[in-house]
Amino acid sequence: MANHDSHHVPGSMDISAHKRGYEAFLTGVRWTSVFILAIMVFLAVFRTHNGY
Repeated sequence: MANHDSHHVPGSMDISAHKRGYEAFLTGVRWTSVFILAIMVFLAVFRTHNGY
C-alpha cells in the first residue's frame, strides 16, 4: 500500500523539465510535418508517370 503520510503539496512539483521535453517534442513534430509536406509537394511537382 502507498504511504499516505507524505508531505507532498499538490501543485508544488517542479515540472520545468517536463515542459522543455514537451516543447522539444512539439518542435520535432512540426519540423517533421513540414519535411513530409515538402516531400509530398516535390513528388507532386516532379511526378514521372506522365499521366498514366
